[in-house]
Amino acid sequence: MTKISVLAGIATGLASAALTLAGPAAAAPTGSGDADATIMALEDQGNRVVVTRLSSTPLQNASIVSITHGPEVRQGVPFATSQGDNFRSFSSQTVYVTVR
Repeated sequence: MTKISVLAGIATGLASAALTLAGPAAAAPTGSGDADATIMALEDQGNRVVVTRLSSTPLQNASIVSITHGPEVRQGVPFATSQGDNFRSFSSQTVYVTVR
């Protein structure tokens, strides 16, 4: 019986950690409106935004059809310091935005 209790505790802890590590979802308006403002807000958050256009409507008047989060991209950038060379790690999220 104690083995089951320990396993249940571990499962609860792992589920809690997974929810804690998941980043908050970026709120984005859908429907008619200014898709350009939403795209700029996503870029300001450090995301790389890829836009798929379903019409020739200007982004200021376009509606957002969907927003999909792609892979997180990590890269190391070398830089020199007084103590020698070092690397900084940067990460960014690719966000796919479909507008109409």
